Amino acid sequence: MATGQDAGTKNGGAGRTRGRPRSFDRATALEKALMAFWERGYEATSVSDLTRVMGIGAPSLYAAFGDKQSLFDEVVRVYNGTHGAFGERALAEEPTAREAVARLLREAAAVYTDPAHPHGCMVIHAATNCTNPEVEALLRERRNANIAAFEARVRADIAAGLLPAGTDATALARHTGAVIQGMSQQARDGARREELEALAEIAMAIWPHD
Repeated sequence: MATGQDAGTKNGGAGRTRGRPRSFDRATALEKALMAFWERGYEATSVSDLTRVMGIGAPSLYAAFGDKQSLFDEVVRVYNGTHGAFGERALAEEPTAREAVARLLREAAAVYTDPAHPHGCMVIHAATNCTNPEVEALLRERRNANIAAFEARVRADIAAGLLPAGTDATALARHTGAVIQGMSQQARDGARREELEALAEIAMAIWPHD
């Protein structure tokens, strides 16, 4: 039989439990938010959309993630480490810039048309009609960072003699970025994987040879 002290402790514990917000799986909630932003873009995804798909109330969303913009910032980090990580892996694992970009474009064709999630690239699509300057800056910096990474790999290959000395590293990197962004939009417009793979092959044909 519980003593008065024990009973008070239990009652107090029960009271504290009732006062907590309903628990939820943070990773699952983030993935659901990611899918909403990926499908609709940042601007068109409302807080009510997010609470509905995440299965939590607005107070829980704000307590766990901050405001919509803070949630989106976290979603972008999750995307870059999961669905969007294929580009970084290709650049890190392939021995040359040409092989890295060829792999990146092939994998983009597969990822951007995968029926398991919205088509295209979330980072590219989320910027559509965005009027929030901080979000615009975040997405622009992410896209520009990708182009800078392409350029760094190209310059490394020029220095190593794997590409001709006169290769325009900046133009080649921007060409790669433009192809990826175009593939993303075409996937949103219904292009099939094999059509994007054919586009990727043509894009690689312009690369200079040593």
